[in-house]
Amino acid sequence: MGMHEGQLAISSDMVRELVDAQFPRWRRLAVTRAGAAGTVNAIFRIGGRLAARFPLRPGEAMMVRRRLEADAAAARELAGATRFATPVPVAIGEPGAGYPLAWAVQTWLPGVTAAVDDPGGSVAFAHDLAEFISGVRAIGTAGRTFSGQGRGGDLRSHDRWMQTCLERSGQLLDVPRLARMWQAMRVLPRGADGDVMSHGDLIPATCSCPAGG
Repeated sequence: MGMHEGQLAISSDMVRELVDAQFPRWRRLAVTRAGAAGTVNAIFRIGGRLAARFPLRPGEAMMVRRRLEADAAAARELAGATRFATPVPVAIGEPGAGYPLAWAVQTWLPGVTAAVDDPGGSVAFAHDLAEFISGVRAIGTAGRTFSGQGRGGDLRSHDRWMQTCLERSGQLLDVPRLARMWQAMRVLPRGADGDVMSHGDLIPATCSCPAGG
């Protein structure tokens, strides 16, 4: 059973058929499922330098394609904008072989996630992460503004969820201190310099592209 209701199934054989039919230049490259823990996309390696992402949540085909195209545009903006390597979009595939949606191919970056080799005590890693976030924030928004949906936006819209988190964290964290910090942060004024680019999913198991925020 999948994480989401009606979650799509995608197998290595289906990916092989899709790749061979739509990108014959990659027919000789091995197709293997990547061990990613994401619940939004299934990830498959194509050879040693490419990765294919297959959305797992059912959706209207054109909307899914537009989202993949938006992801690719954001990834192109991010590529080269910091000193850190990021995946580069390569192609968008079509539905077929029993899979009903568009899918995306991008470059594969070698390495391991932070969850595999925990860098929690690494000062150098903390500096690198801070540098990456600062570099993303320095990318121009081209006049775009944050929609207010998803992560970020008006912090007060997250009050209910934060209250739940605080109520359940008494055995783990200094909840009174965190509650005071939250109360202070939730009323901070919107930045005078306007919106900036932001990575919306900075957790080890994800590879999200930046969006205006």
